[in-house]
Amino acid sequence: MTNNDILKKLRVALMLRDDQIVEILELVDFRISKSELGAFFRAEDHPNYVECGDQILRNFLNGLVIHLRGTKENPKNPNEVLAKHKAEIPKRETSKERPEFKASVKDSEKHRGDQSPSKSGSSAGKPKKKAFPKGNGKPVVVEKVVFKNGKNKK
Repeated sequence: MTNNDILKKLRVALMLRDDQIVEILELVDFRISKSELGAFFRAEDHPNYVECGDQILRNFLNGLVIHLRGTKENPKNPNEVLAKHKAEIPKRETSKERPEFKASVKDSEKHRGDQSPSKSGSSAGKPKKKAFPKGNGKPVVVEKVVFKNGKNKK
């Protein structure tokens, strides 16, 4: 696991934005821009990908300790800090879904051509038996089909 992976996982787990990471690094007097920070989170095959060095990760972890716990003179409760991060994340509104594209269960089963609609009776949960020909243990895959092309052959 690389330093970039560790930085990505901490960012996701602690719900940190790029500007918050920059502020955390400034707590230990380490200056970095948001664009330089964004290069650490890119895919490895991206042309602007940058390997995260040990110094940057070390300073981030030291700053994270100060950010979550505070200092000796001004201690903080880490749970309150994390709850504050969670509260800052904007909530998605689920009421904006488009109802015209919602299909009810009955409608989707009614228009299926391969099966009949399910019934709420006792046969709904029973699996269907496979057809086995006599004497042979293999299921019938294709039945004999008589093709009628419209021409009578005599």
